[in-house]
Amino acid sequence: MIRAVLWDFGGVILSSPFEAFRRYEAERAIPLDFIRRVNATNPDINAWARLERAELDHEGFDAAFAEESRLLGHEVPGADVLALLAGDVRPEMVAALDGVIAAGYRTACLTNNIVKRNGEPAEDRPDVAAVMAKFDVVVESSKVGIRKPELGFYTRACELLEVEPAECVFLDDLGINLKPAKEMGMTTIKVDGPAEAIAELEQVLGLNLSPR
Repeated sequence: MIRAVLWDFGGVILSSPFEAFRRYEAERAIPLDFIRRVNATNPDINAWARLERAELDHEGFDAAFAEESRLLGHEVPGADVLALLAGDVRPEMVAALDGVIAAGYRTACLTNNIVKRNGEPAEDRPDVAAVMAKFDVVVESSKVGIRKPELGFYTRACELLEVEPAECVFLDDLGINLKPAKEMGMTTIKVDGPAEAIAELEQVLGLNLSPR
């Protein structure tokens, strides 16, 4: 029986930064999805992973990402990547979250995020804060020192919610993050777009979550 719904934030509640990456690449004649390729190279120890675990500050990430990207053929300053991360809140996903909460399910946000220069969480937008406040639990990589797809990240969320993995549905836009959750026993939903993801979640939970 499903008791909890776990949500990624960027690319699920927020629109994906990948579109901004592609615009940046097109403007600079860099191969399509090059930034994603840099992020996927040595994914557990690269600059992006270390930033999300708060092992690098912004200056350290700027230099490390530039070096990693240079070695792959096109030097991209890490500061440029950070400037592309902000997405828009998807109202239909927030409505689905509200419907899940109203139906009595426990909720958690599982987000790989970064910190500001002063060490505080990077996201201070009021629209984002309003959504974050809806979750029973928020697990942030920059605070706990582990990140998706590390197994301990999902275990931490289950412990905080007091549920078993088999009692959870998890939505994420990256297959690499869904794989360990599925192996733990969670029901997983890959979010390619809001409409399809909401329809799949409705089917899993037996609810009508579409905006009215």
